[in-house]
Amino acid sequence: MAAACAVRSQRGFERMTYSPKVFIPLTRLCADVCHYCTFATTPSALPAPYLDEEEVLSIAREGVAAGCTEALFTLGDAPERRYNVARRWLADRGYSRTIDYVRHCAERVLRETGLLPHINAGVLDEDDYRMLRPIAASCGLMLETTAERLCAAGHAHHGSPDKVPQVRIDSIAAAGRARMAMTSGMLIGIGETPQERIETIEALRDLHLQHSHLQEVIVQNFSPKPGTRMADAPTVSEDDMLRTIAAARIILPPEVSVQVPPNLNDARLSVLIDAGMDDWGGISPVTPDHVNPEARWPEIERLGAICAAKGLPLAARLTAHPAYVNAADDGWIDLALRPAVLKLADAQGLARDSRWCPGSSLPVPASPEAPLGAVHSGPVAASLHRLLDRAASGSELTETEIAALFDTRDAAAMAVVEAADVLRREVSGDEVTYVINRNINYTNICTHACGFCAFSKSSSKAGFRDRPYRLNLDEIAARAQEAWDRGATEVCLQGGIHPEFTGDTYVSILRAIKRVCPDLHIHAFSPLEVTQGAHTLGLDIADYLAMLKDEGLGSLPGTAAEILDDDVRRVICPDKLTTDQWLNVVGTAHRIGLPTTSTIMFGHVESPVHWARHLLRLRRQQQETGGFTEFVPLPYVHMEAPMFRRGQSRGGPSWRESVLMHAVARLVLHGAIGSIQCSWVKLGWTGAAAMLRAGVNDLGGVLMNESISRAAGAAHGQEITPEDLRAIAATGGRPLVRRDTLYRRVSNSDDALLLSLA
Repeated sequence: MAAACAVRSQRGFERMTYSPKVFIPLTRLCADVCHYCTFATTPSALPAPYLDEEEVLSIAREGVAAGCTEALFTLGDAPERRYNVARRWLADRGYSRTIDYVRHCAERVLRETGLLPHINAGVLDEDDYRMLRPIAASCGLMLETTAERLCAAGHAHHGSPDKVPQVRIDSIAAAGRARMAMTSGMLIGIGETPQERIETIEALRDLHLQHSHLQEVIVQNFSPKPGTRMADAPTVSEDDMLRTIAAARIILPPEVSVQVPPNLNDARLSVLIDAGMDDWGGISPVTPDHVNPEARWPEIERLGAICAAKGLPLAARLTAHPAYVNAADDGWIDLALRPAVLKLADAQGLARDSRWCPGSSLPVPASPEAPLGAVHSGPVAASLHRLLDRAASGSELTETEIAALFDTRDAAAMAVVEAADVLRREVSGDEVTYVINRNINYTNICTHACGFCAFSKSSSKAGFRDRPYRLNLDEIAARAQEAWDRGATEVCLQGGIHPEFTGDTYVSILRAIKRVCPDLHIHAFSPLEVTQGAHTLGLDIADYLAMLKDEGLGSLPGTAAEILDDDVRRVICPDKLTTDQWLNVVGTAHRIGLPTTSTIMFGHVESPVHWARHLLRLRRQQQETGGFTEFVPLPYVHMEAPMFRRGQSRGGPSWRESVLMHAVARLVLHGAIGSIQCSWVKLGWTGAAAMLRAGVNDLGGVLMNESISRAAGAAHGQEITPEDLRAIAATGGRPLVRRDTLYRRVSNSDDALLLSLA
């Protein structure tokens, strides 16, 4: 068991997983007669040979309402081979085989509910698996045993042709050739010997080594049932169960999960973890285990507490395991199915922690008192404490270490959040800062084709909220004057890359504003706009930035950074700046005395390792040139984003990911960038208040006329008042202090004027 746990630790995932599922017993008829089974029955015991489509959908909808992500289709092997009534029922509806009806029902469940089908339909061939790929994220077929003698008279599988070991091995191999992610497993205690158990594990190992398609292997203990021929057979001893789990973990390749059904082992859940397992399989809040109806599912909260006490937080996954979700580009998830998988997935390929998403009006699953929501207490590894201590000392963490911080859950994640909050207090005190500013997005016409942008209206890739526009100079100046009259100290200007804009356009904008508001700080022009302006005038970046500075530019927004990794940029913004080009613009700005902000736009196609690279590049740039005034995580708002509407991205970061982005940034950037800002536009007011306990010290600006997030589908409004910000800060137990763009304190006495004008 100790050796098995060591192998589990080498996998690199300090967690346990399960799949929230709904169990759909499409038919309980079966061509086989296994002598331990009570699931399979006769036609006379059923109201109909199969569930009809509406019954299937009703069960699936209950699952959706209960937060499930998986629809487990379980049924007997090809009952049409044995029962005339099954053949007639299928023929009356236009089907010749059960598996064809399975596919039809699974397709409707996927299309109408969004649940991901996992299909246990018995022995199938390669064509069957290929037929299922567009609608099933995974399939399952238990090998059970390689002991052929158990098919002889007097043994468990006598009279069950589909349980011949080689038949099942061939079917599992066919799934591999079809690139179908598979669940398989062994059933122990049905008469096999210890040696035969080892041979079964080795057969599964060899299948995976050949096809790389076994995402999990179940070690299931036989449970004798009254009314069966094996009702009096002995149960598996605890020692035999633990030995077999440990052997499976040691023999199987590390990437293959070892699963144990929790409902069949409710009294020994804790010790099972000590045997090296890492997955509990599907657990349903709605339906019983129809194969083992006498065994109730454990409550998720109780199971989570047991796992957390072992230092292995419980995480919900999809029916396709993370390795297969994240390897979608390698053909493991069919292109037709990929959008449905991405909707439910987080950045690690696990299930999202709630239905909340950035920009949504749904309540955040947390509060300032519990920024991560409900977490289970448990031990936190000494290695994590050492890592947090190194961050607090200002040491640079490695890419792997930062990614590990993003991987934390439960008590470990809370330790990360608390460490970030301690650093925030040391660096910034308890004051929460904000700025009175106005956004002026002077055009939404853009020549670029960024997959995440719903603001641009230059083509059909755009959303539907706004029409194309371009503000003239008089309108820009008038909006700046209005902002000044309302007490603003800053105006923030950004827009699309208009095909008619040149470097002189941006100079003209600065002059128009300075003519009416000479003392207003102009925070304007992303590195992309600066690059375009310089190019059109034939100037290098330094000379053009100097020109803009001379015309009154005070600082640059650090937008257009997205993810500072060119592999990601080639997917989400292929015609935009490269990572080095973006860093060159901000670094050059710093060198000539123009400060900038820094940002990340996260939650779409990237992974935690890309977040780590991004943070490290910002830290190193700051150490080289200084000039970053703050770091602003910008959660991806997906609703109207073109790449989400095309099914090519996730639905924004999960809540846990959003909290950890702010907290980990505080830790990684400590000693380099002192201010971490959160976006109330994307997180909502309660979400912003919760972030104040996760390393955040700044709430940004009142953002008169914010329109970019709104165009993407955000529901939190375009403007907020200082009193609203004060209420957010107070909810987090902190005082609100007004600042200017460069973090110099501004008297709050002007807020009354702002409120009266608003």
